[in-house]
Amino acid sequence: MENIQNRVNELHALLNQYSYEYYVQDNPSVPDSEYDKLLRELIDIEEAHPEYKTNDSPTVRVGGEAQSSFEKVDHDTPMLSLGNAFNEAELRRFDERIHDHTDNVEYMCELKIDGLAVSLKYVDGRFVQGLTRGNGTTGEDITENLRTIHAIPLKIKEPLNFEVRGEAYMPRSSFMALNEEKEKNEEQPFANPRNGAAGSLRQLDPKLAAKRKLSVFLYSVNDFTDFDATTQSGALDELDRLGFKTNQERERVKDIEGVLKYIEKWTEQREQLPYDIDGIVIKVNDLDQQDEIGYTQKSPRWAIAYKFPAEEVVTTLQDIELSIGRTGVVTPTAILEPVRVAGTTVSRASLHNEDLIRERDIRIGDSVVVKKAGDIIPEVVRSVIERRPDDTRPYHMPTHCPSCGHELVRIEGEVALRCINPKCQAQLVEGLIHFVSRQAMNIDGLGTKIIQQLYYNHVIKDVADIFYLTEDDLLPLERMGAKKVENLLTAIQASKANSLEHLLFGLGIRHLGVKASRVLAEKYETMDRLLEVTEEELVSIHDIGDKLAQSVVTYLENEDIQALIEKLKTKNVNMVYNGVKTSEIEGHPDFQDKTIVLTGKLQQMTRKEASAWLEMQGANVTSSVTKSTDLVIVGEDAGSKLTKAEKFGTEVWTEEQFITKKDEISN
Repeated sequence: MENIQNRVNELHALLNQYSYEYYVQDNPSVPDSEYDKLLRELIDIEEAHPEYKTNDSPTVRVGGEAQSSFEKVDHDTPMLSLGNAFNEAELRRFDERIHDHTDNVEYMCELKIDGLAVSLKYVDGRFVQGLTRGNGTTGEDITENLRTIHAIPLKIKEPLNFEVRGEAYMPRSSFMALNEEKEKNEEQPFANPRNGAAGSLRQLDPKLAAKRKLSVFLYSVNDFTDFDATTQSGALDELDRLGFKTNQERERVKDIEGVLKYIEKWTEQREQLPYDIDGIVIKVNDLDQQDEIGYTQKSPRWAIAYKFPAEEVVTTLQDIELSIGRTGVVTPTAILEPVRVAGTTVSRASLHNEDLIRERDIRIGDSVVVKKAGDIIPEVVRSVIERRPDDTRPYHMPTHCPSCGHELVRIEGEVALRCINPKCQAQLVEGLIHFVSRQAMNIDGLGTKIIQQLYYNHVIKDVADIFYLTEDDLLPLERMGAKKVENLLTAIQASKANSLEHLLFGLGIRHLGVKASRVLAEKYETMDRLLEVTEEELVSIHDIGDKLAQSVVTYLENEDIQALIEKLKTKNVNMVYNGVKTSEIEGHPDFQDKTIVLTGKLQQMTRKEASAWLEMQGANVTSSVTKSTDLVIVGEDAGSKLTKAEKFGTEVWTEEQFITKKDEISN
């Protein structure tokens, strides 16, 4: 047994050394096959002798058992957020404020990694717990997922007790590989590496997190007592010495001019990095000066984050592709020579509508400026006229639908061209895709490519046909094995039990969104009662306007639609509202019957999750700020809605205030 223990110790040491060389130093001394062979040996030993498996064994990198949820845990000391600066003037004002407190300031400049903030707790030098930032006071325990990140040491060189803070991120190579896999599986790809990192670390199955190949940069500790450091730069050197991965592009500068030069350098060179950054963090380097300058309630006064402006790049517009939506709207999309914008490769971008193309005189063959609206959606900003080739011609939208050939119309008051042929194949396919989408019937596994195959092979022609599908219909499709078909048929069967609002939204009635679908389903309870409703009745309901009322009644009066509903009933698709009634919700008095608007980027939860929680508290969540709005909750980069709220004197909460109140109510 002593021989086994010795071999386990030897394997631990070798695997930790090779992992450190590869993931921290980027300088492997052995090929991957050697690491894999030793890891396999250790796994075999641990399976045969479980008593030798420890929490800091290199084998935990492959991921443990799936969890049912993430526990909320308080940070030993709060993880504060940083104030933001967006231009040179704001940086100089920050510098002036610093010099109001102290002289002879040296700054530490660090790249702002675009990932997920995490805190790692070590006890006697061993990694015991990892938390998300959460609301700064309380985070989620994602320890098992963080153990799968090879750049995080499971045991450090000294038996220290402390928390080290940093940013978990997804390298660009991992991001590209992950999205390629998602596209093969007909899954929605991640919009950017940051979302990929956050989504991976919030996987309940650590084995899935392990496959995502994340990394981490550490940048601070919660308590410097046991550190032989008097500066931020010295603390980072100490983290290096202990075996942590820190970002080596950091730089000490003597004044604000040095800060500006550092920003200029990395604004130009950011795309050469193998990971995404979204700005620069500037800190007073001396730790005693940091203490002297102090903190606000939300952030340290001695640090600030400079945010890069929206990146614009130039590429060639190769073509303009037209797509027909489920309501017949013709949308032009720019087909571009692939180019990297804000961290991802872009080959398609929005052109919005015919008016925009004409006003900006955008032509096929032009060099065009592309940016990401909100750092998410690529769009064409303008053509570079001075580079325009001589043979380009102004672009004209077609007069007839590119799918069915029906004449296109432009409805008064709208900017979009529309195909009004109810039998247009492109619209029918888009309607089917909408019907199975997450907020509608949510049929997992029935993606766009499968819908297209089923429709164009004449297996389905309307949404009801989905519930008549059999193994024989599905097995001939591309990449559809027996197990996948079984899972898909199970998902279709399960979707029949959805509450009525999902069916209503899935039918694609014009102007009828998710929220209004629930309002109607809750009000009338059954499809049969809805079929008898009049415009006058609908208009009397709060949130239902004239256009929507007319659209719903016209749709439901159509004999073909009534036949479709009967066809759905035949397959026992639920036609009854089985959700919680608003009148039965015992909401919290802080939210009950309040009109609330969410704006800006929320970090702790999605807008959809926040809205759903607020509605369960009896709130009415709306999209626009008016004089009757009771509360506006703001995330990062809040814009005109915040301005409006301030103008009306509406109460405004930060996301942190909202999360604190939510946690208080939930607990």
